[in-house]
Amino acid sequence: MLMPKRVKHRKMHRGRMKGKATQGNRISFGEFGIVALEPAWITSRQIEAGRIAMTRHIKRGGKVWIRIFPDKSYTKKPLETRMGKGKAPVEGWVAVVKPGRVLFEMSGVSVEVAKEAMRLAIFKLPIKCKFVTKADLEALAMVVHPDQAEPIELAEPTEEIATE
Repeated sequence: MLMPKRVKHRKMHRGRMKGKATQGNRISFGEFGIVALEPAWITSRQIEAGRIAMTRHIKRGGKVWIRIFPDKSYTKKPLETRMGKGKAPVEGWVAVVKPGRVLFEMSGVSVEVAKEAMRLAIFKLPIKCKFVTKADLEALAMVVHPDQAEPIELAEPTEEIATE
């Protein structure tokens, strides 16, 4: 299971999952990716289950990147315990995911194999996700933020030389 080696504070506040992902919302390493459509906490077990589902389907072909890391601890009181007596001990670790966050990336396989492998991984996750390619996300970024995207330079039309 994924978890941090050490943290500054063992028990953390719950926090908020308001808004869209501003970081980790582009495909940086691979050609294909899984993008979250809802906000959620994704546990280290769910991340591992998704990774195993993908790697089993691609059968040692291609490469998989995990783009989220469970660095937030959550606590849980034992069953049938009275209220009070302080905060409960740490139960596990979660990654905070906002809509638009790229969860997994993959490269080195065909589109069909990647789509099926990531479909299997999406079933393991507790939120709605979608399969995207790098070209899809770049085209979407161009539509959503035309001023931030790099302008496309078109080559000057060349004059054809008339042959005699």
